[in-house]
Amino acid sequence: MKNTIKLVSVLIVIIIVSVTFLIVQHNKQSQSNDTVKEKSDQEKAEEFAEKMKPKIEERLHEEDIHNFIKTITFNKSVSISPMGYITVDGYINNEPEKYHFSASLIYKSNEIGSMSHSPELSYRFKDWDKYKDEPELKENYLKRLSEKEREQYLKDIGEKEK
Repeated sequence: MKNTIKLVSVLIVIIIVSVTFLIVQHNKQSQSNDTVKEKSDQEKAEEFAEKMKPKIEERLHEEDIHNFIKTITFNKSVSISPMGYITVDGYINNEPEKYHFSASLIYKSNEIGSMSHSPELSYRFKDWDKYKDEPELKENYLKRLSEKEREQYLKDIGEKEK
């Protein structure tokens, strides 16, 4: 009788250890599958971003009414927002601090959802002809700039100092 109780006890312990081991293995496998899935989402985002770069360049050139853009450089990193947008950042004319942009891409519709520009880049795209009735707007902007910056800005938009 004592031997039977010992045998049953040992079998129960072996079963508990085996079940625990199987559960731990299953959890590890599930976590590694999740990691693989995240990586494949990132890879898909990077491939999609690469495919969309010509469209981003085209859009930037459409906004560049003064032909300011000489070069467009994209940052290597691509991010996925919690809302599912794929974000690509870059800069113009080798000046990342001054002329940067960000494009939010919509994966499902193969579109550029939105683009944002640094303030300096936005001013290079500004169509002052739309403000002919309000010339003081441009003048006020130019007054904020140093003489050197004003000269450069007017050169960038194809105008000369008056």
